[in-house]
Amino acid sequence: MKALLLTFLLCIATIFYSTECCGESTKAIDSLEISLLTCEPHPAIYSLYGHTAIRVQDFRTGEDIAVNYGVFDFNTPHFFLRFALGRTDYCMGIVPFSLFCSEYRSYGSGVIEQVLNLTDAEKMKILAALRENYLPENREYRYNYFYDNCTTRARDMLIDNLERQVVQPPIVDSVATYRSMIHDYNADYPWARWGNDILLGFQSDVNTTQAERQFLPLNLCADFDCMQLVSADGSHEKLVKEKFYVVAPGIQEQEEGFPLRPFVCALILLILTVLVTVIEFVCKRWFWLYDALLMILTGLCGIILTMMIFSSHPTVNLNLQILVMNPLTLIFAYAVARRACKHEIHWWWKIWTILIVLFLVGRLLQCYAEGMMILALSLLLRCISRNILKKRLEHI
Repeated sequence: MKALLLTFLLCIATIFYSTECCGESTKAIDSLEISLLTCEPHPAIYSLYGHTAIRVQDFRTGEDIAVNYGVFDFNTPHFFLRFALGRTDYCMGIVPFSLFCSEYRSYGSGVIEQVLNLTDAEKMKILAALRENYLPENREYRYNYFYDNCTTRARDMLIDNLERQVVQPPIVDSVATYRSMIHDYNADYPWARWGNDILLGFQSDVNTTQAERQFLPLNLCADFDCMQLVSADGSHEKLVKEKFYVVAPGIQEQEEGFPLRPFVCALILLILTVLVTVIEFVCKRWFWLYDALLMILTGLCGIILTMMIFSSHPTVNLNLQILVMNPLTLIFAYAVARRACKHEIHWWWKIWTILIVLFLVGRLLQCYAEGMMILALSLLLRCISRNILKKRLEHI
C-alpha cells in the first residue's frame, strides 16, 4: 500500500514539476490535455451511482494520471456510523490513468472521457488549483453524498477555474428529487433502495435545481455535453470537444441478494398480524408477546432514525417514518406487556395510534420506503384491536 501511494505521489509530482521546470511555457501547456472521466455504475454498494475523476495528460512527457475525490477507508473506526452522521472524511487521490482504467475494466464498468476545450490560461489555472488541493493540509474534505461528493468536487475544480462564462443547459425534467434520481440507479437492488429510503427524510423529496442534480456522475456528464463557454467578445464554444469510451462497458456479475422484496416481507407481516388478531378474538386471549416483539423491532429501527436527527446530512434530519419506527416503543414495551397480562390497556397504545395516523397523512409530504405503509397498517390494526379485545375480555 505504501509503495502504491509513493507511485501516486511520484506521478503527480512529476507532471507538476515538469510543468514548473519549463516555466509553464506555451509549449508545455499546449502538450497538456484535461478531461472529465465518468465511470458507469457497477454492483458494489458504494458504486451503484457511478464515479467521476479528472484526467491530466502530458503528451510531451508521457505522464498520464487520474485525479479523483472518492478515496476513503472502510477500516476507519466506526466508518458506517460516521458516514450516516455525515462525519466521514474523503480525500483527493492520484493514480496512473492505466491503473484507474484497469480497475473499472475489472468491474465491467465503462469509462467515458470528455476532453475539455480549454485555453492555455485555463489549463494553467486548473493545474495550479490541483497542486494546491493536493497539499497534505488540503486534500481531505468532509464528504456529503448529495452536496459535496467526488463528482461535485471534480466539477467545481474544473468549472471554477475557467476564465470564460459557463452557460448551463436548460432543465429538461422539471420535477426531479434526490430520492427519485437515486431510484433510477437502485431499482434492481430493492434492499439497498429500502435502506436509502428509510434514512432519507422530507427534504430528499423537494425538487432540485440543475446544479444540484449534478451530484450524479452521469448527470454531470450529460450536462457537460451541453455546456457552452462564452468569451468576453461574445463568442460561443462547446465545453467538450471530444467524447468517447476509454474503457468499453463489459460484463457485470450481480450477486443474488435476499429473495423477497421489502414489500413482500411487509405483506407477510400484515397477513400474520391479521391471523394473530383473529385468533385472539376467537380464543379470547391476548398475545402480548407478539405486541412486545413488534415494539422491540420497530424501536430498534427507531434508534437509527433518532440518530439521523443529529446527522450533518440535511436530507435525513426530518423523517416522518420515525412516527412508526419510534424508539419510545423500547421504553414502553415492558409496561405495555405487563398491563396486557392483566388484560389492561396501556396509554401508549393511544399515543401510538395518533402517531401512525399522522404518519399515514404525512405520505402527502414524503415518500416512504417500500412496505412502510403496510407496516403502519399492521401496527394500526394492533392499536385499534387492543381496545376492542379489552372490552371483549371484560365480559368473560
